[in-house]
Amino acid sequence: MITGWIMRPRENLPPRETHALEQVRLACPDITNTRDLACAFAVLVRHRRGHLLGEWIRQAEGCDLRSIRSFASFLRQGIDAVTAGLTLSYSSSVVEGHVCRIKLLQRTMYGLASFTLLRARILTPP
Repeated sequence: MITGWIMRPRENLPPRETHALEQVRLACPDITNTRDLACAFAVLVRHRRGHLLGEWIRQAEGCDLRSIRSFASFLRQGIDAVTAGLTLSYSSSVVEGHVCRIKLLQRTMYGLASFTLLRARILTPP
């Protein structure tokens, strides 16, 4: 419930939920910084603003919460790939879907059939 309040844009929250979020923020000051960082990251992802990722990582590394700092350092390790994912319109999701289907077929047929049958099932459209 609180996660939904944090991730939704403030203008989309009904007045009752806005008030409840303010109560949570007063009770736990870390929520304010966490919400700001989470919303900023969501904007980066939704609007493909990979060029702003470095600045977001610097802000997150200065956060008091260890989990956010850890996430930021994880992103920094693969910053080129993450920036490309947030910037380019290309996607490997179709390929990943085929790989997942092939792995599922392999698991279900393990030890039960020959490679020829597995090959036939992979090449047959789903």
